[in-house]
Amino acid sequence: MLDSKIFKANDIRGIFGTEWDARGAWALGVAYAGLIGEPTVVVSRDMRLSGPEVMEEFIHGVVSQGTSVVDAGLASTDGLWFASGAWDLPGVQITSSHNPSSYNGMKFCRRGAKPVTSEFLIELKQRAQDIDAGVVPVTEAAVTGSVERRDLLGEYVDYVLSLVDTSGMRHLKVVVDAGNGMASLTAPAVLSRLDVDLIGLYLKLDGSFPNHQPNPLEPKNLVDAQKAVRDNGADVGLVFDGDADRVFVIDEKGDVVNPSAITGMIAVAELARDPGATIVVNTITSDAVGEIVAEHGGRVAHSKVGHTFMKALMASQNAVFGGEHSAHYYFRDFFGADTGMVAGLHVLSMLGHTDTPLSELVASYTRYVASGEINSTVADQQAAMTRVAAALGTDAAISWEDGVKIVGDGWWVSLRPSNTEPLLRLNVEAKDAGVMERLRDDVLALVKEDK
Repeated sequence: MLDSKIFKANDIRGIFGTEWDARGAWALGVAYAGLIGEPTVVVSRDMRLSGPEVMEEFIHGVVSQGTSVVDAGLASTDGLWFASGAWDLPGVQITSSHNPSSYNGMKFCRRGAKPVTSEFLIELKQRAQDIDAGVVPVTEAAVTGSVERRDLLGEYVDYVLSLVDTSGMRHLKVVVDAGNGMASLTAPAVLSRLDVDLIGLYLKLDGSFPNHQPNPLEPKNLVDAQKAVRDNGADVGLVFDGDADRVFVIDEKGDVVNPSAITGMIAVAELARDPGATIVVNTITSDAVGEIVAEHGGRVAHSKVGHTFMKALMASQNAVFGGEHSAHYYFRDFFGADTGMVAGLHVLSMLGHTDTPLSELVASYTRYVASGEINSTVADQQAAMTRVAAALGTDAAISWEDGVKIVGDGWWVSLRPSNTEPLLRLNVEAKDAGVMERLRDDVLALVKEDK
């Protein structure tokens, strides 16, 4: 079973057992082996309860076509990107990122952690669905591919620590909320090598997510870490999503740091190492980042939201760094891929090399008032976006490159369909809080006309 709705713009994800199943995982393995056209691939998985079954059936499909597999076992998604880059193999991560426990999915890359294309995902969908439905007969290769088990955690830890200068840092007290996700494995291994007190929340791998959903975009999932920072007098909090390729940052007051401010901070650090370099941002990144990059001699390139789009633009522009408002951070030195851990290490390094508290450190990178991301379930997403464009676009510039973005004098509104969920996502930014709030409320009223 492979329901069409599980195939997203950047990856695969859906409810396992309802929208896809073990046979579907096997069909994806068969289709992937034929499409990727490589002798060996690396496969890993996160801690989801259905992960072992999905991984077993997917690998079964792959090796049946004569393609060998390096089984990297349990790994974060950025661990899989590392394995693909360091071992020069195409890769598949079995994960559904921040989705609830009933979900599972897959993320793909080519050799060197390079992104697959939209065309690749479209062709994979067609091939796998035809195989799953029995429309296309499957012929096994004369020689079945081999499976080699290889642990990557030690190599991963060494590599991420080599990318950030953590020498000479002052002692830090750090809260880490892994949400029972893959940072439960990676964060202690990395931070044990630094002069920090680790205050861990939910560091036991558990794909049922007994404490909170592993989605730091939802404010309620940050509350425990915010409280732990305040209660323990910590310097900083790091909250990872389920597959640990994203990280949200909390300052010493327990306040959430806007991911655009983190993007600006890391951009400045990367431009100090590579003057004049390109920084990639997406369509909902704060305008402050572009201003800050220009002030430090860099240039900005704009991408659609989503890791395949960001990675492709990073590669084409030879960009040194990229940041998304969803707290995905991409590094040229990390094979152009996104990694929550390297971003977290940058924050620790910048904080550890100064006596300034994090709230003061990030203040200069925050120049606008933002709504944060607001999600709505809408029957007709295109109609809602069209209504908003008609209402706000009279004296403003309108772009339909990624949903609709309307840019006025000192403000912008972005309304776009999610790449991963049946939601319409609203982001608003303005110089003035009153303007932001009025725009936010007006747009939400227009969106809800469909309800």
